[in-house]
Amino acid sequence: MSANLGSQQAQSRFLELRNIQKWFGGVHALRGIDLTLELGQAYHLLGENGCGKSTVIKIMSGAIAPSEGEIVLEGQSFSAMTPIQSLSAGIETVYQDLSLLPNLTVAENVALSEQLVSGNGRLGRVFNRSRLKETAQRALETVGLPTDRSFLNTTVSDLPLAARQLVAIARAIATSAKLVIMDEPTTSLTRREVDNLIRVVERLRQENVAVLFVTHKLDECYRIGGHAVVFRDGQCVATGPIENYTKKQLAELMTGRAIDSERYRTAQPSPDVLFSVDDLIAHGVDRMSFTLRKGEILGITGLADSGRNELAMAITGVAPARSGKMSLNGKVLDVRQPVDAIRQGIGYVPEDRLAEGLFLDKSILDNEIALVLTRLSNSFGVVDKQAGRSLAAKLSEQMRLNTKNLDLPVGALSGGNQQRVLIGRWLSIEPELLVLHGPTVGVDVGSKDTIYRAIQTLAEAGMGIIIVSDDLPELLQNTDRILVMNSGRLVAEFETEQASEDQLYQAMLTSKLETIQ
Repeated sequence: MSANLGSQQAQSRFLELRNIQKWFGGVHALRGIDLTLELGQAYHLLGENGCGKSTVIKIMSGAIAPSEGEIVLEGQSFSAMTPIQSLSAGIETVYQDLSLLPNLTVAENVALSEQLVSGNGRLGRVFNRSRLKETAQRALETVGLPTDRSFLNTTVSDLPLAARQLVAIARAIATSAKLVIMDEPTTSLTRREVDNLIRVVERLRQENVAVLFVTHKLDECYRIGGHAVVFRDGQCVATGPIENYTKKQLAELMTGRAIDSERYRTAQPSPDVLFSVDDLIAHGVDRMSFTLRKGEILGITGLADSGRNELAMAITGVAPARSGKMSLNGKVLDVRQPVDAIRQGIGYVPEDRLAEGLFLDKSILDNEIALVLTRLSNSFGVVDKQAGRSLAAKLSEQMRLNTKNLDLPVGALSGGNQQRVLIGRWLSIEPELLVLHGPTVGVDVGSKDTIYRAIQTLAEAGMGIIIVSDDLPELLQNTDRILVMNSGRLVAEFETEQASEDQLYQAMLTSKLETIQ
């Protein structure tokens, strides 16, 4: 009996990492990682940004080689693997940056990996078009995306971020995968789309596929079930069934310190109105009206097509309103482009920091002062470097950036530190109103804590803050009020302390105005 059990366990082991070490110059990124992944199981790779999660999945997928250690894949030992070896063995990866080809169609992106594998890493002069269509339709249907000809032929660059994320997931499951690795797969997905993805994961497990989630969203981990794998400082500090750990325990394992999971919002805003919106009409926004008080934190949420994203862009001039009125401190605003918003005291942290926010090849210093170069320049247009460095240092300290080297390129920082740089840059203009669009997308639990505390400090100093997000726990922890949108309109308003996650989600699905005090 014991011999049979041992044989079954050996057969279910798909991938083993043994004493994996990785150095990047003098940085010891992975320190003796031992990990076993079994077929049909779900694993949640948890840890702060920079702890080694991305490095270990790149080793599994063949993107980089370990400095030391052994990779055992279905009983065969490797010192390192190539991407094609990994794909051929059935390892599919959805990276955080999605790694899609923006100039190709949805169908071409989804079916690319399958034809690369079958061709041993080589493509003919053209795709096998009939097989490409069949593969793409099957995978897209699984993740809940359209399968019609129009969508298949849509260029990926024309899709919204949430749709691109689902296309990347569809590509990963288009082949006969044995291990699907998903690096932050739900960062841009609404709750409905997350529900569908969880069903996809369950289906994969039933088909004896292993799934490895790299995520910061613990609620989703508990819903999926399976095993927690916790990294800290390049080491694996805990493994085991996720139901054996509380959120607080996992947060402490990830950070090495206690993290408060209760509400961050404790202060009361001023009764004075800071910002008002009256009958605003823009693309995706239909006669939106609301007010924001001084020192208030207002949450705005809704499904992906609710108009919440478009409202943020209209307020900040990214996609200006067609009609309606906005006022700040009683003064009517004229916002036709982002520079108008900046000049009138409105800051905007966009949802996609990589594509829309940061200059990744530039230094922390250059990123932090990018919006105030005129203010830092003399009459000849020469920037006062000392003043710029002093300002950047102040902003970095305010956002508790985990480095004092302002000359580091932002692209070398973890996601959490990148987001802190981006928020710091907008604080350089000393805004009266700050619009935060998905302020902690792809950010680890420790960085979330830092960002949330910074937001509270800003509000307590009198700044008005709007958080546009579909992360309902984030809104419940940080805001005074929450507005829910559907089809471009306000459909519900909640006093946050009296609201629940279920109430918010149900409101997101309605089209009737409900005001809950």
